[in-house]
Amino acid sequence: MPSPQQARAQASAITSGKGVPATGGAAPTSQLRELFDGPRLSPGQRRIAQYLIEHITEAAFLSITELADRVGVSQPSVTRFAAAVGFSGYPALREKLQSIALSTLAGGAGEEDRANELQAAVDAEIENLENLRRDFADPDQIIRVGRELSRSTPLTVLGLRISVSLAEYFGYAARRIHPDVRLVTRGGSVAYDVLLQCREAGGTWVLAFAMPRHSQETLQAIRVARGAGLKVALVTDLALGPLADAADITFATGTGSRLVFDSYAAPGVLAAALLQAMTDADPERTQARLEKYEQLSDQHQFFLKD
Repeated sequence: MPSPQQARAQASAITSGKGVPATGGAAPTSQLRELFDGPRLSPGQRRIAQYLIEHITEAAFLSITELADRVGVSQPSVTRFAAAVGFSGYPALREKLQSIALSTLAGGAGEEDRANELQAAVDAEIENLENLRRDFADPDQIIRVGRELSRSTPLTVLGLRISVSLAEYFGYAARRIHPDVRLVTRGGSVAYDVLLQCREAGGTWVLAFAMPRHSQETLQAIRVARGAGLKVALVTDLALGPLADAADITFATGTGSRLVFDSYAAPGVLAAALLQAMTDADPERTQARLEKYEQLSDQHQFFLKD
C-alpha cells in the first residue's frame, strides 16, 4: 500500500505522462457522489462515504483497519459498505478510490468541490421538489385521498422510527381541522391495538409514513390495518416494493440522501398538500374548527404576541 507521499510521487508521474492515465471527466468529488449515491446506504455507511469524499487523497491509501478506525466503525462495516456500493470487497473499492485520488493529486482538484457538500445536499432536495412539482400537475389523486382522509372518523396516522416526525407533524395539524385523529408512533402489538380500535370505532383510512430505512414494523402494521378492513394511503420514497404493494394508494417522493441522515423536504410538502386537500374537502368544518381553536389559543395565551 503506497503512503500519501508515494501517492504524490505517482501523481507526479501521471502528470509527466509516465504513469497510468488519471481518471478524466467529472471532478473527483462528483465521481465519488456518483459512486455512492445510487445504493440506499445506512447512516453508518454514509459516514464512511462522507469520510472518503472529504479525505479522498489520504483515505484511498488506508488499509481497512485504518479506515475503520478513522471513521469510527468496525472492519465488517467497511466490508459491507464496499459490497453496498457494488464492489467484491474493500480491495476492489480501494483500487477505484486510488484512481480517483491520483487524479485529484495530479490535477490539484478537490478542496473547493468538497467544500460544497452542504450545497450539494440542498441541490438534491431542490431536484426532489421539482419532481414533486411535476407530480402535482395532476392533483386529482391528492384531492381524492384528502377527501377520504377527511371523511374517516377516526383518522389514523402511522409513522414509526425515523418517520415519527412526519406523522407527528401531520397529526398535529390534522387535529386542527378533524374531530378525531389518532397517532400511532409505536410498533408491534401497541400499533395493532390502536389500528383495530380505530376500525371498530368506524375509521376507514390510515395515512402511513415510511421513510428509509424501511422497517418490518411498518410493513406489518400496514398489513394488520388492511386485514382489519382499513384502507392505507402511504407516503414513502419508493413507488415499488413490499410497502407499496401492501398499501391501497402510494405517494412516492424523493428524500435527501446526501448527508449522513436523510432530509425530507419533498415528503413534508406532500404531507402539507394532503392537509390542504382535507381542508378543501369540508370547508365549513375546517373554518369552524380553526375559529374555535383561535378562540381557545387567545383565551389561554398559547402563543407569544408579535
